Amino acid sequence: MNARGAPRASRLSRRGLLAGALGVLAGSARAQLTEGAAPGPFSPLAQRAIAQVLQGRSAHSARVHLEIPRLAENGLAVPLTVRVDSPMSAADHVRTLHLIAPANPLPQLARLHFGSRSGEAYLSTRIRLADSQHVLAFAEVT
Repeated sequence: MNARGAPRASRLSRRGLLAGALGVLAGSARAQLTEGAAPGPFSPLAQRAIAQVLQGRSAHSARVHLEIPRLAENGLAVPLTVRVDSPMSAADHVRTLHLIAPANPLPQLARLHFGSRSGEAYLSTRIRLADSQHVLAFAEVT
């Protein structure tokens, strides 16, 4: 149990984490803005942005939690919250958090850098979306 009374997540060694996931997680990262919208083929620009984040690594849905409304009244200010389950210790912390909106003219919404002293990997903001689409969140961990 941690100080908040929540069960402590199992710890992985750095080597195990690097070998297993190569430090990239994509969790509840595909949130739909509209009911039943399927993630169609991404534009070449979006595919490049995703490939640049992944760098040949595979993504795993595990510790990234993305909250975004299924239907937004205004695409100019869509509320978004991203939280990554991480102890934020020197051995296991989020280094970078990437947000990608594939249907936007510029797909990469944000790239945030964290350190082991950040306390928690958490972001709450409003984003601009060009169309109804899936939003992707990727977290690079050590």
